[in-house]
Amino acid sequence: MKLSEFQRAVSDEFGSTYGQALLNDLVLGELGGRTAREALAAGLAPREVWIALCREAGVPQSHWYGAGKPAPKR
Repeated sequence: MKLSEFQRAVSDEFGSTYGQALLNDLVLGELGGRTAREALAAGLAPREVWIALCREAGVPQSHWYGAGKPAPKR
């Protein structure tokens, strides 16, 4: 997942305003107690940050595919 795909996935899942608030404010325990923005700045892979964000925010696993990959077939 590229950073641009990560950003699109956040916006698609949470909306642009709330998504940006989550990136800045939601502490992700599985990423060392960092926010998503801090984790990305520290060099963590966008896909790893996306999955951690989904887990912490309670996003259904069916939505974890994110941008850049087709949705799972139902």
